[in-house]
Amino acid sequence: MTEWRIEDLYDLNETIAVDIFEGLKFPWEVLPKIKDFIIKLGETLPEDKFEKKGENIWIAKSAKVFPSAYIAGPCIIDEEAEVRHCAFIRGSAIVGKGCVVGNSTELKNVILFNKVQVPHYNYVGDSILGFKAHMGAGSITSNVKSDKTLVVVKSDGENIETGLKKFGAMLGDNVEVGCNSVLNPGTVVGRSTNIYPTSCVRGYIPANSIYKDSSNIINKLG
Repeated sequence: MTEWRIEDLYDLNETIAVDIFEGLKFPWEVLPKIKDFIIKLGETLPEDKFEKKGENIWIAKSAKVFPSAYIAGPCIIDEEAEVRHCAFIRGSAIVGKGCVVGNSTELKNVILFNKVQVPHYNYVGDSILGFKAHMGAGSITSNVKSDKTLVVVKSDGENIETGLKKFGAMLGDNVEVGCNSVLNPGTVVGRSTNIYPTSCVRGYIPANSIYKDSSNIINKLG
C-alpha cells in the first residue's frame, strides 16, 4: 500500500537523519541501520554546534539535558531538544530538534523527528516518530511479539513481511497518541491521526483518522 511508504508518512526535511531513508521504500527498513548511521553522522557534526560527550554520543550545545538523565551511545541529541529528569536513552537513538524526552521515558533504536514529544513515562523502542508526533503519558510501543515470531504489518487482508523480530511503531507526522495506549508490534499510523486514550492498536491506521477502537475508526475529513 502506498500509504505505508516513507514519503506518505514523513516530511524528511524535519530530521537530521534524512540520508538514512535514501533508496528505501518502507520506514521500518531503516531500523537495522540506525546504530551505524549515528556513528557515521556524528563524526560529521559541526563542533561549533555539537559536543561529543562520550563514546559515540553527540549533544547539541543548545540542548537541555538534566543531570539525572542516562544516555548511552550511539546517540545524537539535536538542537533545542530537552531530555528531562531520569530519562533513559539506551542507545541507537536520534532525538530531533526541539524534541522533549520526559521523565522516566525510555528510548532504544529510534528516530524522533523534530518537535516530537514523549514527555511522561513512555517506552519507545525500534520505532520512528514523525514531525510533531506526541505520545501521551504512559503510552508505549510494544516491539516484540509474545510468540517471538517475525513482525508482519497488516491491513485489510494485505500483509507485508518485515523480516524483523523487533519492530515497534511507525508514527507519521502530527500523530497524537492518547494516554496509556499500547502500540503493538508492526503498528503503522498515518499522518495527523488521533489515537484515543487506553487504546490497543495494531496494524495500519489510515491518515487523518480518529481511532476509537479497531471497529470504530473515523475519517476526520469526512
